[in-house]
Amino acid sequence: MSIRSKLFATVALPVLSVSVAVPPAVADSLMKPFEVAQEGGGQSDEELLLQKQRQAEEEAARQAAEQQRAAEEEEAARQAAEQQRAAEEEAARQAAEQQRAAEEEAARQAAEQQKAAEEEAARQAAEQQKAAEEEAARQAAEQQKAAEEEAARQAAEQQKAAEEDAARKAAEEQKAAEEQKAAEEQKAADEQKAADEQKAADEQKAAEEQKAAEEQKAAEEQKAADEQKTADEQKAAEEQKAAEEQKAAEEQKAAEEQKAAEEQKAAEEPKAGGETAPAVEPQPQTGEGQPVPGAEQPQTGEGQPVPGAEQPQTGEGQPVPGTEQPQTGEGQPVPGTEQPVTAEQPQVQQPAPEVVDTRTEEEKVKIADDPAATDETVVLPVENGAAVLDSDKDADNAGGNQAREERQKLREELRAKEEDAPPPADDAAAQAAIAAEMPADLPQKIEANLNEKGTRVDEAPVFVVPETTNIVNNTVINNTVINNNTTVNNITNNITEVKIVEQVDNRVILGVGDQIFVRGDDRPRLRYDAEETYYDQLPRGRTRETIVRPGGYRIVTVYNRYGDILQRSRVDRDGNEYLMIYAPERDEGPRPAIIDVGYELPPMRLRIPVRDYIADVSDDPDRDYYEFLAEPPVERVERVYTMDEVRYSARLRDKVRRVDLDTITFPTGSAEVSMSQAKTMRKVAAAMEKILAKDPGETFFIEGHTDAVGSDRSNLVLSDKRAESVASLLTEVYGIPPENLATQGYGERFLKVRTQDAEQQNRRVTIRRVTPLVRPVAQR
Repeated sequence: MSIRSKLFATVALPVLSVSVAVPPAVADSLMKPFEVAQEGGGQSDEELLLQKQRQAEEEAARQAAEQQRAAEEEEAARQAAEQQRAAEEEAARQAAEQQRAAEEEAARQAAEQQKAAEEEAARQAAEQQKAAEEEAARQAAEQQKAAEEEAARQAAEQQKAAEEDAARKAAEEQKAAEEQKAAEEQKAADEQKAADEQKAADEQKAAEEQKAAEEQKAAEEQKAADEQKTADEQKAAEEQKAAEEQKAAEEQKAAEEQKAAEEQKAAEEPKAGGETAPAVEPQPQTGEGQPVPGAEQPQTGEGQPVPGAEQPQTGEGQPVPGTEQPQTGEGQPVPGTEQPVTAEQPQVQQPAPEVVDTRTEEEKVKIADDPAATDETVVLPVENGAAVLDSDKDADNAGGNQAREERQKLREELRAKEEDAPPPADDAAAQAAIAAEMPADLPQKIEANLNEKGTRVDEAPVFVVPETTNIVNNTVINNTVINNNTTVNNITNNITEVKIVEQVDNRVILGVGDQIFVRGDDRPRLRYDAEETYYDQLPRGRTRETIVRPGGYRIVTVYNRYGDILQRSRVDRDGNEYLMIYAPERDEGPRPAIIDVGYELPPMRLRIPVRDYIADVSDDPDRDYYEFLAEPPVERVERVYTMDEVRYSARLRDKVRRVDLDTITFPTGSAEVSMSQAKTMRKVAAAMEKILAKDPGETFFIEGHTDAVGSDRSNLVLSDKRAESVASLLTEVYGIPPENLATQGYGERFLKVRTQDAEQQNRRVTIRRVTPLVRPVAQR
């Protein structure tokens, strides 16, 4: 092989092969020595070839190194690029996987959320569907119920209309029948009246003829008696003259004999100096043992006051300095004061007989704890304690121990003949005997009184004085009917006249027999806080008063001609009526305004402890007065009474319990209540307010009392003012409506302690709940 071939094989071919793999510039540099070698000819070919081969190898080595380095660098770059690409691909893969995982997780969560949302939507849709179905069912039920109620209401209204129409027709028929009956009765009454008048005229004529004959006979007898009397007087005068002449002759003879004896004595004895003392003449008197004015008076007249005691008057009307005095003596005015109107005076009431109680304090306490165990008069277990029941006090004042013995016997007889019934459990039980007697149309009658047509009058009417009566009340102490046998006590009170004794401001003192009463006008107190008051005159002498109060409610009261309350109702702005007082008009004709109907009842037997019958505020200030005042009467109620019948009958008031406001101590001769004492009424007022919240138709009766010092008349007026003061205080301070309160003063008639001296326990105010006495319980 030639050198060229060897060079080509050993150098050129590798270079060529490298040049193929390397860039053209590098190939040119590799091939350049070969080209130079071919061109030059200075050195031998082998040297040149070796040199070039060496250069080529160096160059090749260099280039190979560079190529190797470039390849390594390229490989490193490629590897780095591959690694980077792999890393990027791995990162992209991981990112893709993470994204795919995230997308799958998001898709899963979205699917779960969508599923949960679909389930929630389905649940809500189901609940809404259920609620809609329930609401639809409820509305359907309500509509059905409303339809049934509407149908029932319409049926009830139709039934009510039918009943009202039937009732109206029945009432019209009843009214027509009553009018027909009334017309027939009126006709019969007119005929009877005409017959009676004719009969009365005939009897009057016969009586007048009889009277004329009797008067003629009496005149003849009187003439004969006068002639006989004249003859007798003439004879007596002649006999008197003869006697006087005989007496004068005897006195003349005695004088002459006395003179002769004195002359004889003067002649026998020496004459002594000085004058003989004049004879003492007896003191002259005026009237029935009354001393001459100016003579020494050793004692004061009846009724003189105890120094320092409560005295509106002293003796027979002598005023106490510094006290308010409307009168002195028997209606004589005090100079400078308003003169009261006076009229004919009643009989003087005799002092109460002495009552001697021999029971010990322990016995009195035992009886007070269990009054039902005895028939004796129950008294307060204190020193000089008076009877617990006011009707027993009346009996003590009228008959003393004798009255007590008689009442004890009556109680014994009653207990032997009748069962000892316990006290009623409630108001309805107390009025059990009344319910059957109440007319079925009572609500219509009550409503009719409210709506009855009347004649409007501009001013409040003036009530008339009770008419004179000829009623003989044989039962001042008691009149008891036992098995239709009447036992009459031996004290008789003949009520022949009702007289006006005195008028003081808006109060009138009336005299009935030997007793006096005070009548006040409480209409000014009822008009407290009124927006309007008007009056209507009704038939049969009745008057209807309407008081309009704030809030739109009305107080409607129907009075008779004497001022007694026939009906009182409270009507609210919605037309709801609460009956307060209702006394049906009685059929037996007009009744005297002052008469104690309680005298017709037997003596009361107290069957509960005194502590449960009387609540003393000072002794028990923390007591539950609501429970106490809400208690029913202590015995049954025979009928519904008028307020005046309750006022004038201690026996009726004894049926209900009482609260003694003995924490109110009035100043001497005063009816004022201080605010500090008014606070002691707070619990009692709260109890009254609670009772009225349950039933606005309740009525409370407030009594005023004084001690026994002073005149009966002044004490009556003072006690009535005290009752009115407490009623006004309950209204203005504690908000008790005035229409729920009635007042009355009793003066010194019902003492708690039997003494004529000043006694604080006797100066008191008492509160009773009298609703069961003056209103049917069924009207609540």
